Amino acid sequence: MLEQIIIFTILMGFLISVLISPIFIPFLRRLKFGQSIRDEGPKSHQKKSGTPTMGGIMIILSVIVTTIVMSYKFAEPSVEMYLLLFVTFGYGLLGFLDDFIKVVMKRNLGLTSKQKLLGQVIIAVIFYIVFRQFGFSSEVRIPGTELGVDLGWAYVLLIVFMLVGGSNAVNLTDGLDGLLSGTAAIAFGAFAVLAWNQSQYDVAIFSVAVVGAVLGFLVFNAHPAKVFMGDTGSLALGGAIVTIAILTKLEILLVLIGGVFVIETLSVIIQVISFKTTGKRVFKMSPLHHHYELTGWSEWRVVVTFWSVGLIFAVLGIYVEVWL
Repeated sequence: MLEQIIIFTILMGFLISVLISPIFIPFLRRLKFGQSIRDEGPKSHQKKSGTPTMGGIMIILSVIVTTIVMSYKFAEPSVEMYLLLFVTFGYGLLGFLDDFIKVVMKRNLGLTSKQKLLGQVIIAVIFYIVFRQFGFSSEVRIPGTELGVDLGWAYVLLIVFMLVGGSNAVNLTDGLDGLLSGTAAIAFGAFAVLAWNQSQYDVAIFSVAVVGAVLGFLVFNAHPAKVFMGDTGSLALGGAIVTIAILTKLEILLVLIGGVFVIETLSVIIQVISFKTTGKRVFKMSPLHHHYELTGWSEWRVVVTFWSVGLIFAVLGIYVEVWL
């Protein structure tokens, strides 16, 4: 029965995304919600200018509807489910404001870094307050063992760091057609397996709802993309995957399962530090996916390679937690 629920959830998430996209994409185009391409980006990306963005709205709608319907029909709605929906919607709303400022108000950088950081921190703190109010543990467990360390009050610092850092890391990965959609589907799929293994079926349902939603979105986001998810989608996905890691007490394992997101972020950090200290760049361009583009790889080759690396990280994460 549970296996059927998982399959139905993926199919529902997929179908909602696929069915609303042909309606929503022309609507975004009529509103002139087109992506602005930054001049310092790869020159090959200039042809993508004007492609509808904010497609993350479709992902969020699909995830929320699928999760609520499947949870109420087949499981008891839980605090975990509401926390997941709150963070997903909250970070999605923050991303929507960022996208809106970029494409409607014509401020190419969107929200200022301070404004975005403040919004991310506020959502993270609210999440922590509710999280602790319902008696969730502040312990961080070592993957593959029963050992853990209780951080006490310091756990709020970890949660804020993870939600801010994780959402930004996922956001950085959204730079090529289908790149984030595919890597996100793989990472959320891994967490669905691990949540299922812990008998956290509501978290598993949410996770596979995301898998279905992003795969449905990928139909229109694969190269050449007809729509981009924008910060609306990438921040929502980043907040969601971090929340799953916290609820399943797999905070440390997130670094492995989300290895692609970590590598992309590290490439930016390394590039900035190197340029500021030596005046030289380590990569042709950061995040890392742009470096490979500029070495002559096709966009599709970069995307498939990153998907493959993400799949390896996901399998390793499941192995460490379940079989090690």
